Amino acid sequence: MKNVIEVKNLKKKYKNVEAVRDISFSVYEGEIFGFLGPNGAGKTSTIRIICGLSRPTSGKCLVLGKERGEMTPRMGIVFEESNLYERLSGETNLNFFAGLYNIGKERVRELLHDFELNKARNRLVKNYSRGMKQRLLICRALLNDPELLILDEPTSGLDPTSAHFIREAVRDFKRRGKTVFLTTHYMEEADELCDRVAFIDQGRIVALENPDLLKQKYGIPGVRISVRCSGDKECKFILNQFEQQIIQTSGLFVDIEVKSDQMLSYLLDKIRDKAEIVKIHSQEATLAAVFMKLTGNSLK
Repeated sequence: MKNVIEVKNLKKKYKNVEAVRDISFSVYEGEIFGFLGPNGAGKTSTIRIICGLSRPTSGKCLVLGKERGEMTPRMGIVFEESNLYERLSGETNLNFFAGLYNIGKERVRELLHDFELNKARNRLVKNYSRGMKQRLLICRALLNDPELLILDEPTSGLDPTSAHFIREAVRDFKRRGKTVFLTTHYMEEADELCDRVAFIDQGRIVALENPDLLKQKYGIPGVRISVRCSGDKECKFILNQFEQQIIQTSGLFVDIEVKSDQMLSYLLDKIRDKAEIVKIHSQEATLAAVFMKLTGNSLK
């Protein structure tokens, strides 16, 4: 498979802090690649090197077969922080950047239409909602019809409708044979979108694989049981017995999650005379649980 990004033995050191510690990975043409980890794990340092904004201390980083800085016209980048011209209209923002690439206004109008910003094209960006600003940033990144799109937390802080719109745009970009390098703190989003994910923690990659395979290898599926206690005394008994497994309570109703058949058998035996089982359903392993198991860190 063709490598769009190739990172080999990459290191980045700031004085006495080793932010990136000898990492290697490749991103293939036509895939959505998730680069995931907690704050301070080395994600930003790696992204800056990939984008040509920072030099590695050692190691190699090739993007579209080129060294840093040479690949920019073939890339589109959306950083986590919005860097739009707030006192200009949406259309003027895009026209300005289109001019840098010698791109005509027809492409600007096409993107405004595709991202449902046409009606707001003459409105000042400072009056845009967060979701509209994020869509405009993606429009700007797509002006030059890039081969590689780098998205840093593209749905952070967005409402569900705006987040869904952007995820569909990412899928559409992939359907056209393009490549996406994605960072996100939302594990459900990574699971839904990514062909492969890399977990980075303390500057090192601790896992790299397809999300489903990671869950199969490291995840522990569970069973969620909803019970209705026969009284306050019985409810208190269950809460005390299974404190570590309780995930939700509401009056006499208790939801309990267990991770093994042995624990399930023990639980059912203990609560047989104290509660009525309302429902039982299986819980699949999650990417968040896999990350916690591998690193012991929270993504928040």
